[in-house]
Amino acid sequence: MNGRRITIREVAARAGVSIATVSNVFSGNKPVNADLRERVLKAAEELSYQVDRAASQLRSGQARVVGVLVPDLDDVFFTSLVSQLEVLAQKDGYDILVASSRDDLGLEQSRLRTLLAWRPSGLIAVPCSDAVPEALRNEVGRLPIVFTDRVPPEGSIVDTVAIDNREAGEIAARHLLSKGHRDILVAASSLAISPIRERVRGACELIRGELGREPIVVELGSNADRGAATFLHWLERNPQPSAVIALTNVTTLSTLSALARLRIDIPDPVSVVGFDDYPWMNARKTGLTAIRQPIAEIAEAAWRRLRARMTGDRTPPERCVLQASLQARDSVRDLTVGSTARDASNSDPLPNPERPIASPKAVH
Repeated sequence: MNGRRITIREVAARAGVSIATVSNVFSGNKPVNADLRERVLKAAEELSYQVDRAASQLRSGQARVVGVLVPDLDDVFFTSLVSQLEVLAQKDGYDILVASSRDDLGLEQSRLRTLLAWRPSGLIAVPCSDAVPEALRNEVGRLPIVFTDRVPPEGSIVDTVAIDNREAGEIAARHLLSKGHRDILVAASSLAISPIRERVRGACELIRGELGREPIVVELGSNADRGAATFLHWLERNPQPSAVIALTNVTTLSTLSALARLRIDIPDPVSVVGFDDYPWMNARKTGLTAIRQPIAEIAEAAWRRLRARMTGDRTPPERCVLQASLQARDSVRDLTVGSTARDASNSDPLPNPERPIASPKAVH
């Protein structure tokens, strides 16, 4: 290898297509049929061709770059979201620039200013708070922006994509109640974040309506180790609940860690419903029942709205709400089975006059 940059002309020659076709494949300016696209991508891979984004931007006056801001790249939910967006962007000829705010409002402003300095074609953001970040206030209406995950339930001044968080909390609580659990603790990350408040609201309203009392809510924060220490401290000083609803994947890890340190088994004596559904949850000795967020669908909806905005859609902001689902496994103990058996053994049913009583020899 002599280090020479491969040109678009060489890719076109290798693929047997025009230079314009190669350009359209990588820019996304015009659709290219699947066969030609595959030939171009194969030729580019064989030649180790790299798109010169800077040159493309100078020629077109538009960056084929999209900014993505998330609160924490240590959180599997956000890294999964970024991964899905990266695939979707690449298919449409875009690159993504990723930044993490680490759930810090000051750092969020700095990261957004850095992303905006690249003059991206659009931005997908998971804000730190319910408010529109200050750095984006002047960009609304000029830069295509989509907020995902952490969005107020009533909507926003930009397009939003999120799950029905209140329903997600209800699903978890309903499952535990149906299994006979009455002493339920809700492990939240931060009640300052609207999706978490909605999940807590959904779970607590259902539990209150069923049991006539308020469930306990414990805030564990967004760091798994600190959350585990907080929950461990709580468990050591309070009566043990029969079940825990953990409202994020981080609080799920915190809950499991704290229970493990105290050698408390799952599901007996404590059942757990976690949040988000990853392979490790099913790889445990006791599979974890969890509320599944449709991450792929969230990414697709966010990218679809951003792509529409970047191609000229000027309709009013849309609010896309997706549904979560329950993945039932073995981490929830069914208390109704034992209670039904006890009720049956304690009762003294009258014999059915139409049914003969079996003799001792007929009993097996």
